Amino acid sequence: MQRLSGSGPGRVLNEGIRLPRPVSPHLAAKLSGTSLAIEPLISLGASLSGSGWIVEGAGGVLVPLNERDLLIDLIQQLKLPVLIVSRSGLGTINHTLLTIEALGRRAVPIAGVVMVGPLDELATENRLAIEQYGRVAVVGEMPMLKPLTPERLQEWADTSLDTNGHLTEFLR
Repeated sequence: MQRLSGSGPGRVLNEGIRLPRPVSPHLAAKLSGTSLAIEPLISLGASLSGSGWIVEGAGGVLVPLNERDLLIDLIQQLKLPVLIVSRSGLGTINHTLLTIEALGRRAVPIAGVVMVGPLDELATENRLAIEQYGRVAVVGEMPMLKPLTPERLQEWADTSLDTNGHLTEFLR
């Protein structure tokens, strides 16, 4: 994430948890012979002053972190708004609306949705459905950037991300 963001030293907090297997957090921990606790992460979040920091989640809001906690429990404890990243294609309406509903049940603020994938007629219809039924702003539609470089990502963000300034209120 640091490489793609173009963030210099001191702009990315490297503390936290790193697990080697690309599976759900609870399973990655189990396969590594450890377990995850959210309390240290909550303490770390509480120690950070100021605003404008971003936490990258893993696997969706209802993914288990351990035997009792889901990622949404951590999000709720950190009191951060969520920017949902979803696919642009088939299946995204249901997946995204379920995420919106789960966050809404916990009163977690939703900053918006960024859709990633082909920008075609299906993506346009999916965007409209997510905005209408989810009552949330789609703040960006990002095509697959190949190769994905910091420069290409920055160009997309400068021209296509949050062109209406919707995210500004969440970054204060």
